[in-house]
Amino acid sequence: MEIALGIVIIVLAVILIACVLLQSGKDKRLSGSIAGSTDNFFSKGKTQTKDKILSRITTVLSFVFVILTVVLYILVANKYH
Repeated sequence: MEIALGIVIIVLAVILIACVLLQSGKDKRLSGSIAGSTDNFFSKGKTQTKDKILSRITTVLSFVFVILTVVLYILVANKYH
């Protein structure tokens, strides 16, 4: 049971890292001026939608990650207590 939960936690951690890295930064002004931003009206809408989805996925995965970590801790603590 502990091994299965440990594997699930590791997979969730990797997916969580990927979701965080895929999100664009909140402050794009400086990077856009250096790199030459080509944002137009339509691409801004797509970026905001993608960021909203990634933000929600990140929030849900974080919550599940914390809950599973606490459950695993309780299982292991009760096993050796």
